[in-house]
Formats: sequence, structure tokens, C-alpha cells
Amino acid sequence: MDMGEYDAIVVGSGPNGLAAAIAIAEAGRSVLVIEGAAGIGGGCRTAELTLPGFRHDVCSAIHPLAAASPFLRELPLGDHGLEWVFPPAACAHPPADGTAVTLEHSISETAGQLAGADAHAYRVLMEPPVRDWPKLENDLLGPLPILPGSPLALARFGLTALRSARGLAEARFDREPARALLAGLAAHTVLPLERMSTAAITMVLGLLGHRVGWPFPRGGAGRLANALGSYLRELGGRIETGRWIASLDELPDSEAVLLDVTPRQLAAIAGDRLPSSYRRRLGRYRYGPGVFKLDLALAGPIPWRAERCLRAGTVHVGGTMAEIADAEAAVWRGEHPERPFVLLAQQSLFDDSRAPAGQHTAWAYCHVPHGSTIDMTAAIEGQIERFAPGFRDLILARSARTTADLESANPNLVGGDLAGGVTDLGQLWTRPVARWVPYSTPVRGLYVCSSSTPPGGGVHGMCGYHAACAALRRELRE
Repeated sequence: MDMGEYDAIVVGSGPNGLAAAIAIAEAGRSVLVIEGAAGIGGGCRTAELTLPGFRHDVCSAIHPLAAASPFLRELPLGDHGLEWVFPPAACAHPPADGTAVTLEHSISETAGQLAGADAHAYRVLMEPPVRDWPKLENDLLGPLPILPGSPLALARFGLTALRSARGLAEARFDREPARALLAGLAAHTVLPLERMSTAAITMVLGLLGHRVGWPFPRGGAGRLANALGSYLRELGGRIETGRWIASLDELPDSEAVLLDVTPRQLAAIAGDRLPSSYRRRLGRYRYGPGVFKLDLALAGPIPWRAERCLRAGTVHVGGTMAEIADAEAAVWRGEHPERPFVLLAQQSLFDDSRAPAGQHTAWAYCHVPHGSTIDMTAAIEGQIERFAPGFRDLILARSARTTADLESANPNLVGGDLAGGVTDLGQLWTRPVARWVPYSTPVRGLYVCSSSTPPGGGVHGMCGYHAACAALRRELRE
């Protein structure tokens, strides 16, 4: 097939770009994906970053949203090499020396770890949204719903979700273990815990732990991208790698172009084809803090003081709610906290393909100010050592990357921002700019399908799916 014969072209092969291409191909239209890097996946890649035989996830690692995604979960990815690994517990949070709370599949088992009235309060908080999730998922994982699928369920969720995470934790719970558990979930928002709506992601991540768990692909995050790519090829789609696109003029003619890029790259690639007013609005788009990423090859499993941490694929290392809140607020002030909140994954406990026999990997990052070049290795390792004495003695090799390193490898990670932009109330549904169809642009046939569109960051493919649906309704109708 000649390149000029494609109905749609997708630039970028992250999960959203691949999801967009698959949705178009499943509709019977021809599609070409163009990727600048040598391999597909964007943030879903796996490589030997430290020593031979140690397989590390380059960016994204744990995927509750992928397992729950209304689009991805319906694809036959198991036929294309994807196998999910489900640790016994979704995540663990050690709020104090020697103890830890784990987010278990069972709400009752999770609540049973909490003392006094907090156990009942946890059940009251989590049971309704866990029950209502099938009614909520399409409304929450897409553009702002004009006609919600279940107005009552959405209103019930919204009353909690619009609060600040810290306010929610302090209002519902009396003791530190429960408050710390919510604080760890809230820190995924990359926002100060006192901000309105931070309770939304807190609740979603918590309820997904109960409904589907927090799984990861056996063999590495790259297996998810490879499965998506394999299925796309089966549908007749084509993928071209190693070709960076700097301008729309470099693309062959097609009815629709979908860009899996953030507003900065959109403005550069589309250039003067975009009206000046739209470019100005793109220029006001807000990117958030970045991350400092650390991958470790270990001689053995992390020696957590709290053994419950060994049940979880993810560990929130940050201490009390107050400590986590202080660390996240410091980042927004442009500071580097001495004791940062550390998001850690220990996949090799449950996936022996990640490291040589008897050895292990650790995947960790902390939030830092946008564009930071400060080395946070000592701070991250110090936090882990605090809850796992003897941890440092197990380190065989490390790979550390600043925000600049991350952006150099993946231009979508502007300033090290993993979420494609701030996801607060002012920008959650108006990303990249406020439009009736947020995936569209003023240029006919040009769409954005990245995490800089609703519903935002995370590996779920829903940004790409909704962008593809918009293109199919407008440009790609039969």
C-alpha cells in the first residue's frame, strides 16, 4: 500500500497513540503510526538500564487504569503476548516504623488493618464507589460528560471527589494509618494535597485496587506496548519507527492526523496552520512538576521492616500524611524536599523474568520542581533505608535520570512532567484548551490524542480512543 493511501496517520506510539490507531483500524479504516524513537511504546518500554539480565520499566510501571480501561480491557491482547501479574496487595504504605497498611482486594481486609472507628469509616468511604464503578468509568475516563450515564452515581462520587485529599482524610479518619494510606494515593496527583479535587484520583486509585488490583505486565511494561502494536498490525495497521516529525508538511496526505504529543509539540508541528489565538491558548497550557527517576539492581529483596510490604507490587514511601503533604507542597514551591514522597515498584518479587535468579529490581521516583536537574539519588535511597534498614547494602548498580534526561528520551515529558500537564480542576477537562470537542483543533482533520487531553495521565488509552472516535465521526465517516 502506498503511504498516500492511508486514511489516518497517528504521530507517536505511546499507549494513547496506539489506542487511537487501533480504534481507527477496528472501524475498517487504514492507519499509519509514525514513531520517532527506535521502538514503540513511549512511556511503556522496558530496558536493561543497570546490569545485563535486570529488566527495568523505563517510565510507566504499574497499570491499574490499563486493566480497568473500558477500551483496552476489551482488546485481545492476551493473544499478542500480554500477561498481567497481580500482586496479592495493590500497594503498601508504611506510615510508621515496623507497621504498614496494604490496599487489599477485599475492602473488609483493608479496613481490618485499621483501628477503632477508622475501619468502619473506610468501608463507608470505599464501598459505594467500588460498587458504582461500572456506572462511573465511562464518565470519569473521558471528556466532561454532558449527559452522564448515571447522574446519581456521578453526583454521589463527586461530593467526595471534589474535596481536597487532605481534607477528606482528616474528616473521615481519626488515626494515622488510614490518613497515610489516603495521602499516598493522593500523591499520585502531583498536586499539593490541600488542593480541591485531589480526592478524585485518591478515590479512583483506591477503588481500582479493590476492583481490579494494581497489576503490571509480566516481562515489563514494554509487553503492553508490543501487544498493542501486534494487534494493530493484525488489523492491517502499519507502524514506522525512527522517524521524528517536525512539521505537518512532512506527512503524506490523509483525511485525519492524530498527534500523540503535548501542546508544546503540537504548536511546533502544526506551526502557522494553527490560528494565532489557538497558539496563544496553547502557550498558556500549564505543565506540572517533574520526577527524578531511579532504577536499581539489587542483590536481594528489599528488607522492609514491615513484612506486609512484601505483599505489594507498589510501596508508598513517605511516612505520615503530614510528611507527604509537606513534601508535595515543597515541590510546588520550587523546593527539593529532604524527605521526598517516593513511589516504588518491586515487580521482581512477583515476576522472575525481571532479574537473575535470587536478585531483584527496584523502580522508584520522587517529585521534583519542573525542569529540575538536582540529583535526588541520596534522598530517595535515604527514604527507602528509613523503612528498610540494610537496603543500601543490596544495591549492585543504579540508573538515575533527571527531568532533562527524561525529556531528552521522550519529548512528551516536558520538564519531567509525566502527566502531560497539570490535572487540577482548571485544566482537567479543558486540556489542551477549552473546546466542545477537546481532541479537535481549528485545523480540519487535525486532532490531539495524548495525555494532554481528557481524561489525562495514566496508561489507559482513553485519550487516544476518544480522539479516534472524534475523527471517525467527522473525517473518517464512510
